[in-house]
Parts: sequence; structure tokens; C-alpha cells
Amino acid sequence: MYDVHTRPAMVLDGSSLTIREIAGAARSAAPVRVGLDPVSVVRMEDSVRVLEKRLAEGVPVYGVTTGFGDSSHRRIAVEDAAELQRNLIRYHLNGVGPLACRDVVRATMLIRANSLARGDSAIRPEVVDLLLGMVLHDVVPRVPERGSLGASGDLVPLCYIAAALMGEGDVDYRGSTWSAVDALIDAGLNPIALEAKEGLALINGTSFAAAFAALAVADAEELAFAADLVTAMASEAILGNRAHFDEFLFAAKPHRGSIQSAELIRRILSDSRLARSQDDVTSARCTAGEQNCSGGERVQDNYSIRCAPHVTGVLWDTLEWASRWVAVEVNSSTDNPLFDSRAGTVHHGGNFYAGHVGQAMDSLKIAAANVADLLDRQLALVVDPRFSRGLPANLVGAEAGRGVHHGFKGMQIACSAVTAEALKEAGPAGIFSRSSESHNQDKVSMGTIAARGARTVLELTAQVAAIHLLAVAQALELRGLERVSSVSRRVHGVVRECARFVSGDRRQDGDIESVAQLLLSGRLRAVVAETSK
Repeated sequence: MYDVHTRPAMVLDGSSLTIREIAGAARSAAPVRVGLDPVSVVRMEDSVRVLEKRLAEGVPVYGVTTGFGDSSHRRIAVEDAAELQRNLIRYHLNGVGPLACRDVVRATMLIRANSLARGDSAIRPEVVDLLLGMVLHDVVPRVPERGSLGASGDLVPLCYIAAALMGEGDVDYRGSTWSAVDALIDAGLNPIALEAKEGLALINGTSFAAAFAALAVADAEELAFAADLVTAMASEAILGNRAHFDEFLFAAKPHRGSIQSAELIRRILSDSRLARSQDDVTSARCTAGEQNCSGGERVQDNYSIRCAPHVTGVLWDTLEWASRWVAVEVNSSTDNPLFDSRAGTVHHGGNFYAGHVGQAMDSLKIAAANVADLLDRQLALVVDPRFSRGLPANLVGAEAGRGVHHGFKGMQIACSAVTAEALKEAGPAGIFSRSSESHNQDKVSMGTIAARGARTVLELTAQVAAIHLLAVAQALELRGLERVSSVSRRVHGVVRECARFVSGDRRQDGDIESVAQLLLSGRLRAVVAETSK
């Protein structure tokens, strides 16, 4: 074991790993020490003994003394079982496409270790300890994103992690690419020789899909919050009607997510002197008998403002069940076969099927893309003087009078393009099952493709939200920050730490990237919580 004398910051027991812990550890720049629960170690050792007993009795065990998939009718000698595991890893090293990001690979390693910690997979604790040692020392296997059907597990991507444990392939380490064996040795770790069943235990599971899904859920929670925050600020920017978010309306249609969304918007607008009450917008009245009076205000804002909680609320409610499904997945035994150490039995099944991950992620990306579209439509109102109630066209700043500057015109164009891409990418993946591997894998989940797609849609949604937040920060500054709500004023200050006011035309791509990172960091949530106590 890599360090049995140092107390770990996280302990894996196969049943209590949270999405927040996964995201925090996967994205940490500091070393993260993770250990196995002692009870898990005992369970793992017991499952290995069940396998050894079965092999001693001459009972065929899938993937150990048989071939794989449609080759399972072939019998393998016990003395060849270890070589079979090594070959299993090698013949799946055929992934394609871009390399998975560091946080995805680290999340995959944590989830795989946690799954194996349940003690159902007949794998030695020292193999999992090495996996966690790689997390500690930030030895990150280079894993291509494409190649998994989401059943029989994430075979192809997980093989790149398993190969690194054996000292094969390449890893990212100390800021560059190293051979796995050299990186392990430099980190004080030793490559391991896999034994019977251990290759199958490492790769025959849903951990790569679940890693994308866990990180997507974590990001979607921040973006749902950001959507409500930016909606409130947009309502201020266009002098909107705060009554659209009254508690009565959402008690009359009590979807939990919409109630949550409207409550946050109300809280942000509570002391605003820009967003108006229903009485404010109906104060101008027609005289008795006058027909078609045009002197009053519109009593209702456009749908993208008025209906915002009904859009973002869908994302909040989708997250409620999607996060539960993902939490179940990361705390499950997802390989095949599994071993019941209490009964001494082996069970062949299909826990490697990522159907719940796929369904959750297909739904999540649709909900997120709808939020991107919502924010893009709000932005269109803010930059257009026909709808913004007095703001300059395209929010042009101090140089507006000269006519040579165009402010947020290009930002609105870019936002529209990014939104269109998010909507295009929101199509479901789970319905595209393919029959593979001589029809042994004849119904597959496509859960990994769905989860990767959710990651893409959320990245695009974050960019849309960042552009919109920059625009409403500009708009509120043009209105006069002394009339802005206390929450919006604090948020505006944080945004200005990332991006200055646009007084004249300049490039803003760096601003978008910085603010997108800010939105996903959780800092704005903390600012809102502190300000509205």
C-alpha cells in the first residue's frame, strides 16, 4: 500500500462517495490523499478468496477461465488466467478522439476505486491502493474520449487507466508527458502485475461515464444558480416587473424547481430600485371612456424574463433526480461477474450497463440547453433599445456619441452562435444503441456518449451565461449602481475583478473565459448567500 501511516482526507467504502467530493478531489490542484475503509479491505480480500475457491474447484468463471464476450464458450487454463487479464487490457487500447481532461480522468479513478471498494469484484486491495496513489501524486493516464458503448462498461477508456497501473502507456505527470512506468517510479509507486479477474474488474464498469456525469451535475448546479442570478439582474437592467416572481404564482403551480428559482430571484430583487412592482407598471391609467390608451406601461415582460423560473426550474428539478441516479451509480458494483463473499457464490449479470447515466445525462443536457436559450433571449432584450427601456443600443459605453463603437453587438452575435451549438448538441444519445461484438453486446446504453454530450452542452451554457452576465453588469453600471439591489451590486463588483467596463470597443474573449470560470467556481453563490443574510 502506498502510505498506510498517513491519515487520508477521504475514505472510500463503496457506498458513501458524493458528487461534491468527486468534483472537489478531481479538480484539486493540491494533493488529495484517499484511502480504503478497513471494512472494504476485508470485503475485497474475502471476494478474492471466493474466486480462488471457485478456480480450485474447477468451476468456470467468465473472463477468468473463459474467453470474453462471444468467446465465453472457450475454456482458459487457470495458469493462463493472469496472461488473459493483461491481454484483455492490451486489445482494448484503441480509443480515438481528444484526450479526456485531467478532472475527468481523476474522477474516473476515484469512482472506479470506490466501486471496487464495495468488495464484490475479486480484486486485491493493493491494486486499488496503487490507483489511489496515482491520484495522490497526480499521475494522470492519457485517455482518449471515444470508444465506449456504455456497455459492457467503459472498456476502451478504462483500459488506459489499467495499462498505466501495469506501467504501460503514457501519463501526464509534473506538467509533461511521461511513460507510465517512469512516472510511477518517480512518484515512489511500483507497477503491478494483474492477477485473475483483476483486469476485468478494472475495465468492466461505468466509471468513465459516471465521471463525466458527476462533473456535469456539479457544474449544472452552479449554472442553474447563475441563471436565476442573471435573470434577476436582467430584470433590473430592463426595469422589469418583479411581480412576475411573486410567491402566489408559484404556489399556484408548485413545481419545486420553479419555486426555488422564483424565490432566489425575489430575494435578489428585494431592495432593487430598478425592478418595479405591479403597482408601478399599472400606475399610468387611461381616462374614463378613453379607448386604446397608449400612455401606460406594458404590464407583462417578455417570456424570457417572465417565464424564467419555469425554464430554470426544469433544470433544478432534473438535477434533483439526475444527481440521485449518478450518486447511486458511483456507489455501485458495476463490473461482471460479481462475487458474494458471504454466500460464496459468483453472479454473472449486467451491472456494467450505463442506462441510468445515459438517461440522466440526456435529460440534463436538454434542460441545460433550454437555459442557454433562455439567457440568450434575455441578452437580446438587454442590448436592443426597443426592449431595454432606455439603455443605449448594444450597451455602448462612454464613446456612444461618436458612433464608431459597437459595444456588445459582437458579443450578442457570439452568444447566439454558442446557443445554437448547445441546442444542436442536446439531442439524446441513449436511443442510438448499436449491436456489437458478434451480437453479444446487442443492446448497449450509449451512456458515455450521453455524458460527454452533457459536458459539452454545459460548457457552452457556461459561455452563454458568462456573456450575458458581462452584458447585465454593463447595463446596470449604465443605469447607475446606486439603484441596483445590494446582491446585484456585490455581484457586479466580483465581475469587475475579472473584466472591466467596456467604454470602447476591445476584445472580450478573455473576459468570457474568466467569467465562465467564475460562474462554475461557486464564488457567486457564496457572495449571494453572504449579501442576502
